[in-house]
Amino acid sequence: MPVEMAIWKLGTKPEPVHLTGLDQESTLEKALKADLSIIDPDLMLLATQVQTDHGKRIDLLAMDRQGDLVILELKRSMTPREVVTQTLDYAAWVKTLSAEQVEEIYRDAHQGMELRAGYADAFGTPDQYPDAINVRQRMIIVASALDAITERIVAYLSEFSVPVNAVFFRAFKQGDTEYLARTWLIDPNTAEQRAESKTEPGAVKAPWNGVDYYVSFGEDRWRHWEDARRYGFVSAGKGKWYSNSLKSLQPGDRISVHIPQQGYVGVGEVTSSAAPARDARLTVGGQVTAFRELTFQADTLHDLDDDDQCEWVVGVKWLEQLPVSQAFWEKGLFANQNSACKLRSAVTLTALQKKFPAAFSAGD
Repeated sequence: MPVEMAIWKLGTKPEPVHLTGLDQESTLEKALKADLSIIDPDLMLLATQVQTDHGKRIDLLAMDRQGDLVILELKRSMTPREVVTQTLDYAAWVKTLSAEQVEEIYRDAHQGMELRAGYADAFGTPDQYPDAINVRQRMIIVASALDAITERIVAYLSEFSVPVNAVFFRAFKQGDTEYLARTWLIDPNTAEQRAESKTEPGAVKAPWNGVDYYVSFGEDRWRHWEDARRYGFVSAGKGKWYSNSLKSLQPGDRISVHIPQQGYVGVGEVTSSAAPARDARLTVGGQVTAFRELTFQADTLHDLDDDDQCEWVVGVKWLEQLPVSQAFWEKGLFANQNSACKLRSAVTLTALQKKFPAAFSAGD
């Protein structure tokens, strides 16, 4: 059961930020339609109020960067049985949709725009598109609060590998400024591990261990690996496709860094989540330092006022790392153009554990 959240503004004396009396459900729906990244930065909205073959309407239907579909259902005033049963029924219907039907749903909701073009716009590239659409489905119940019965049902289903979770948003206000605070019923990484522990017919993804991420570090004029080694960070920029996936990295995650055409050069632990270069701060030599005050070999401080084009920076504590000249590569290891993604390849993880044994034993 999620713990009640309270917020204080720090100053000479802590100042409470009060819970507002807003219409929570309408506020949530409006916020989600405007920007699904408040739930997951790797989601794009396909359509709202999607009509099913059974005469019902899905509140929001989304797709992630991998092409899997996500059903988001607002609890509103439904009973525990209604919200859970309805969400499961929606997922059963969504599972039957072909790629062509998904594309039609998107076109109908976006004035004829093709899904491929919408994907490029949402994730910032015209060059990438999933090989398969709707291989898997996820369900997220969205609410300002849930009763204990619904929480127990969702938690039980998740333990038996049903890909369902619940997320809570509370609205706060200070002066004229309003805030949304988010709490998950089940940690999203834990929920994904449970869902992937059971292989589904037609599934093409290997289970994820909930810890390891792959990071592609583009060694070019915009960033140099020696800067990253020296100051403890990874970064990506020059487009949303490259920077958005970094936002999935959170403190405590373990990353294995690969330089295209070279190989793996390091393993580290994330110490700070992604931030634009103008705001990022790193711990360098025991001192917290603004990223923009550091000296770089690369042109890393570019487009500082443009969130789509600027460099986004993730702080890292290196556990083991190598110069580019000693990059590690073997045939069959995983490599991907995404700046960050879950590392699922058992072959790659085994090879990395042998190459960087101290990094993988840290914390065990």
